[in-house]
Amino acid sequence: MQLTLWTYEGPPHVGAMRVATAMRGVHYVLHAPQGDTYADLLFTMIERRGERPPVTYTTFEARDLGGDTAELFQTAARDAYARYKPQAMLVGASCTAELIQDDPAGLAEAMGLPCPVIALELPSYQRREHWGASETFHALVRGLAKRDAKPAPREGRRPRANILGPTALGFRHRDDLVEVKILLSALGIDLHVVAPLGATPAELQTLGEADFNISLYPEISDTASRWLERQFKQPTVRTVPIGHGATMDFIREVALVAGVDPAPALGLGSRMPWWSRSVDSTYLTSKRVFIFGDGTHALAAARVARDELGFEVCGLGCYNREFARDVRAAAEDLGLEALITDDYLEVEAAITAAQPEMVLGTQMERMIAKKLKLPCAVISAPVHVQDFPARHSPLMGFEGANVIFDSWVHPLVMGLEEHLLTMFRDDFEFHDAAGPSHLGAGHGGSASAETLKVMPNPAPAAAEEPQGWTADAERELLKIPFFVRGKARRNTEAYAANRGISAITVDTLYEAKAHLSGGGRP
Repeated sequence: MQLTLWTYEGPPHVGAMRVATAMRGVHYVLHAPQGDTYADLLFTMIERRGERPPVTYTTFEARDLGGDTAELFQTAARDAYARYKPQAMLVGASCTAELIQDDPAGLAEAMGLPCPVIALELPSYQRREHWGASETFHALVRGLAKRDAKPAPREGRRPRANILGPTALGFRHRDDLVEVKILLSALGIDLHVVAPLGATPAELQTLGEADFNISLYPEISDTASRWLERQFKQPTVRTVPIGHGATMDFIREVALVAGVDPAPALGLGSRMPWWSRSVDSTYLTSKRVFIFGDGTHALAAARVARDELGFEVCGLGCYNREFARDVRAAAEDLGLEALITDDYLEVEAAITAAQPEMVLGTQMERMIAKKLKLPCAVISAPVHVQDFPARHSPLMGFEGANVIFDSWVHPLVMGLEEHLLTMFRDDFEFHDAAGPSHLGAGHGGSASAETLKVMPNPAPAAAEEPQGWTADAERELLKIPFFVRGKARRNTEAYAANRGISAITVDTLYEAKAHLSGGGRP
């Protein structure tokens, strides 16, 4: 464990909260000190849910440690059942409470509560949030599913599927689910249970009645779906439909498992294949992109970037080590070495070294890209409030492919516009003090030759001079397009270092350019 400013995942009990909050009729009793109640804000502030998570905290204080904290837990559990009357209860400890070893599982079992109690053993100092969500969902499925459940005979009915994996606080889970339901409807497949999102304990009991399962978010659902395969012999669809090509593959796999014709769903299509080949998109091809996120979204993004948009993937990695093998295999196929880390500083260093023209990542990579003045699109959790939009904005299915095209291409387009504005920032019509030129001089514009004579160019804004670069050289560097600016900076610094130049001036910048490319000052 290390002290950090940012973290990609919370402790495992936050994953358990995501599952409990997603479901109906479940309550989570968490043995935790007062400070651990911060987790509520993840759902009410970031996801903007209209109600608090169904979690009761024991909220012991330092002075309680000299007394009976076990009794505090039992009292909290009894009160929670009396108040909320859940169909099932989860019990566990936060990372801090784990240290006092009160054994919530044993305490809850001894209480004899009149509902199923699922005890969670989540090692807070070895595991992280996604693992905690996966283990919690697996424990619920294993503890509640009826062992004698089985599908009804297929004669005279449509195939039925379970969708497994969507949770609360999931990146675009709400909207992805809408798109997957559209695909299943087009294939003539009925939806049996969606879990955890929106499911009740009673519905989990009937999981075995479906013909097959769809593992939509493997970080959450893979362990549970493998248990269902063993217990009920249910096949599992594992293709994640992110991107046009993956959606087509998903449809074909579902149709094969269900024994239906894929044509009606394949005919729905997206705009991405044509738009990515259209004239106004071709100038984006071969752009270097760095991809980092959870394993599922990073792998999907790498396929879309290379195969559907023509980008060059110059970096690929994930923060959840459970998916390291898959990400390493994909990176090797791209001729890269995968970055597997949960240290954002390592990610920042890798992005800086790779010199990409765009970053696809999490909220953390968005901040890193902003610092490096690079375009960025968010493709994976962790995310901030702006990535829980009020509008429909999926990543999965054909509409998700359209959203991906817009989300990834627009930052590059806007980056080019921003570069043009930067190039002309000292022009008499475009500097900050100039008003709209078509309104005339009375509105701060410059409508006459006389105005042009007397209006001086504004002084550039004062900025902290970077180490080794003069202010004039730094301003000149900004005239270079953003997508090669990093390379130009590093080439110039290497040129200066080799010649013992301590202060990089405008002349040094153009001398380096002439040395490396045979060009000179424009």
